Amino acid sequence: MKKQKQKAIVLTGSPLTIESCSKIASGNPVLLGKSTKRKVERSRALVEKKAQDSTPTYGVNTGFGFLAKKQIPQEQLVLLQSNLVKSHAAGWGTPLDDREVRLGMALRLNTLLRGHSGARLELCQQIEKYLSHGIYPIVPEYGSVGASGDLIPLSHLCLPLIGEGEVVYRGQRMRTETALKKARLSPIKLQAKEGLSFVNGTEMMLAVGALAVYEAHDLARSAVRIAALSFEALGGNPTAFRKEIHELRNQKGQQLVAALLRSELRRSEVHRASGRSERVQDPYSLRCIPQILGPTFDSLEYVSTIVERELGAVTDNPIVLPEREEIVSGGNFHGQALALVFDFAAIAVAELANVAERRMDMMFSPVSSGLNAFLAHNPGLESGYMTLQYLAGALVNENKVLSHPASTDSIPGNVGIEDHVSMGMTAAKKLKRIVKNTRCVLACEWLAAAQATDLRRRSRLGNGTALTHRILRRNVPTLRFDRILQPEIARVARLLEQGELHPARS
Repeated sequence: MKKQKQKAIVLTGSPLTIESCSKIASGNPVLLGKSTKRKVERSRALVEKKAQDSTPTYGVNTGFGFLAKKQIPQEQLVLLQSNLVKSHAAGWGTPLDDREVRLGMALRLNTLLRGHSGARLELCQQIEKYLSHGIYPIVPEYGSVGASGDLIPLSHLCLPLIGEGEVVYRGQRMRTETALKKARLSPIKLQAKEGLSFVNGTEMMLAVGALAVYEAHDLARSAVRIAALSFEALGGNPTAFRKEIHELRNQKGQQLVAALLRSELRRSEVHRASGRSERVQDPYSLRCIPQILGPTFDSLEYVSTIVERELGAVTDNPIVLPEREEIVSGGNFHGQALALVFDFAAIAVAELANVAERRMDMMFSPVSSGLNAFLAHNPGLESGYMTLQYLAGALVNENKVLSHPASTDSIPGNVGIEDHVSMGMTAAKKLKRIVKNTRCVLACEWLAAAQATDLRRRSRLGNGTALTHRILRRNVPTLRFDRILQPEIARVARLLEQGELHPARS
């Protein structure tokens, strides 16, 4: 089958969506909008005018942070900018992945195109070239404290533009100079303010967090479908999902999840037996699925609103106001808005795993499921899916540790000038990890639910749950004897990562 050509995303400085961020990260081409040239050049003209002036203008002809009172001679303004980028490239740890780096580059480019940063059009074009050639800077994961922007990660992001540092090119890590020779590109030299224009912003925490939020939305929808299959396998009482009950609660997410569950179970044997279940009331992990998962939907909707505001924000300091002939200092680089919602999203996503593990435990117990222990065909000789609960328990435990908010901490820096920071990058990375852990827990629940369904031998599954079961069984056979489980856990987790249970893609 011929691979479908990815649609180019034209950057104009206008707000992006979380969905467009995912497309950029996945490789959709990025182009400069023609309408941006005038805005960029007008902003740049003001910076060059201020650079010629003897009056101190922060970031143009002064030092940075505590050193802002130090005025820099005009003949050293270019050196000032390269010194800033080199000295702040002090990160450590495993590099961020190429998708996050690619998105971070595009987000910073989109901000520069707003015309309030004072960067030259040449710098914007340089970023566009690197994106089109697939040259991705090596950006260590540690270093940002989430205020004064992501200074360290963005400095690493900027280094290759001036021919320094390391990059990934065509899947290989190499020195920037080597990659540029292979791609037949040349580095540029930063001019007045351009180093600061690049490194002062929230784009790296935004890139990491926005992609995690996008994946979290998909995961939440998948969690409902898997929960419905577990509900079938455990013979739950569907009266708890009646529309009248959820309308009285007046919570949007709860009503949405209840409606999704009714749709998933429609025409199933369980649904037809409504009101005749052996249990008058199910345990909360079954009966309260809408009340537990619904708030996660609501939370992620709110988080997405804040993230998409940031995707249309100018987070520089100082900010160039060409229409007023001013360059003014402020604090738009502070990542508190993102730190708080990434922490919030981390808690919301962790709950998907918390309740999934409880349903698995029910399925593995003959007392609550009425099935063989651990869903084995020959319990005792075989352990069946016993260890899935161990794995889920380990991941749920880590999620609980990671759910502690990063944003409640602040470690002042720059000898007290930066006396409150957001730790937004830490919050974004925690969210990313929780999403990954939760995906694995849901993969374990999906395996268990399909196995329990097979052992239950129901005459008819619901419209949705039948599809959920069928997708799993196309990839993993019924467990009829003990086998190595790790490969199929990884396979099912990949199915979730690829969005196989996303309603729009199934």
